[in-house]
Amino acid sequence: MNVTPSASGPADRRAATLAMACLGVFVAYLPVTTVSVSLPAIQAALGASTAQLSWVQDAFVLPMAAFILTAGVFGEVHGRKKVFQAGLLSCAVGAAVALTAPSIQLLWAGQALAGLGAAALLPTTLALISHAVPDHRERGKFIGLWATSLLLALAVGPLIAGAILEHAAWRWIYLLVIPVSLLAMVVAARLLTDSRAPHGRRLDWPGQITAASAITALVYGVIEGGAGSFTDVRVLVALLIAVAGAVAFVLAERRSDSPMLDLTLFRSPAFTATTLVAMITFLALIGFFFLLSLYFGLVQQLDTLQAGWRLLVVTGAAIVVGAPVGRLMHRVSARILITAGLLVVSGALLSLTTVDADTSFASIAWRLALLGLGMGGVLTPMTATAVAAVPPHLAGMAAAGNNAFRQVGAALGPAVLGALLTARALDTFPAHLADAGITGAAGQSMAETARAGGLGAVAQMNLGAGTGQALGAVGDAFLDGLRLCLIVAAALTLFAALVSAILLRRPRGTSTSTVTAFSSGEPAAAQAHAG
Repeated sequence: MNVTPSASGPADRRAATLAMACLGVFVAYLPVTTVSVSLPAIQAALGASTAQLSWVQDAFVLPMAAFILTAGVFGEVHGRKKVFQAGLLSCAVGAAVALTAPSIQLLWAGQALAGLGAAALLPTTLALISHAVPDHRERGKFIGLWATSLLLALAVGPLIAGAILEHAAWRWIYLLVIPVSLLAMVVAARLLTDSRAPHGRRLDWPGQITAASAITALVYGVIEGGAGSFTDVRVLVALLIAVAGAVAFVLAERRSDSPMLDLTLFRSPAFTATTLVAMITFLALIGFFFLLSLYFGLVQQLDTLQAGWRLLVVTGAAIVVGAPVGRLMHRVSARILITAGLLVVSGALLSLTTVDADTSFASIAWRLALLGLGMGGVLTPMTATAVAAVPPHLAGMAAAGNNAFRQVGAALGPAVLGALLTARALDTFPAHLADAGITGAAGQSMAETARAGGLGAVAQMNLGAGTGQALGAVGDAFLDGLRLCLIVAAALTLFAALVSAILLRRPRGTSTSTVTAFSSGEPAAAQAHAG
């Protein structure tokens, strides 16, 4: 193992590694919610169309999802510390470009640079922790704090954006990332211990190109299909490219001497289960945040800061439970923790189907807290199990793979659930207008406006004396779509719970020593048979 010498003792190096890993994942995930709740202000300031606005968030998500695997390999080959610092620099430069962007196109460029930086940070932070803490039992506590930092970024993002938007222009939401990233780079240069994978790892260009192509085409196809139609030629071509890219990736990895994602990792039921759970969980979580923000703004007419405080209930509850769950991992099996957490999440999502426009915050809060508790119970054991299920020299690859699938889920969540919500809401909107007494030319005009620009466009119309009735119809149609999305998200998390309960069971005839060997770094050939 190649390591940079350090004068610090082992405990100091571990503390520095943990601090840098937590700061890195915080920087990576901060733009997810900070930018999403600021989109209306960005649209008003830059005069962006709805289609242009949708790509502000997607410009960050796409490179983040497409290049996580590539970044993991670069860390294995060139050193995780170097890739970590490069990721921080890319986040800082991207934030600076976005901060000074005079046009929507330059804002896209800044978001894309920040997304590349996030792609570099996510796998390297977990791999650095795995190298610093080889004992998988003790590692659970460290990964619990890492997961808490991820949730903290999602929690404070809306609050930061809300406070800034009340007093300054939207662009200042990017300021915080710049000094934090640059300071972390300086501290990491002095305190962080470098590491890389042994066993002659090399860059796998066919795998990297095909993986990036498949992920980019998939996310693009789903986003554009949700915004328009899945029968559009561009969407169909993108989805075909995604399928072809995925097939080409599998073929390339099977033939590679140094694959970017060793497909034998999927012989481990634990790795397979946690990877699938990661994708489904983040599809539901990020998609839910997207829908909940719309509910607070469009239906309950709350401003950004008010919505941010309410969203904090979810992430706050997850943060509270995250660290204790990390300490419980050596006493309670990951199968029980993950399955129970997903069942709680599913129950919380179903309980939210009864909310309406007048539901009080007190009535919503306990359901959001329940959702957060379930999420907090899933995130730490899910991440720790994915890394512990492989030998230490493949920890970076496992972290990158788990993060890649997680981020694909995060990218698909708003697109998939947003498309379901839009289709259901537009289908029921004319009936709600009629129930509100808005018929004839006025009702037809509002329905056409909704089909062209969404329900939010109706809320911005000059509705005159019928404002209250029209907004009520908008809210009722939105709630129809929201309930459908909550049922779908609950079904997905129930499926993930089933996957966890089945695949995380120890197979019959598998001895404790075999499982330990797979998690403790014996030669790769031995682990292939152990999975």
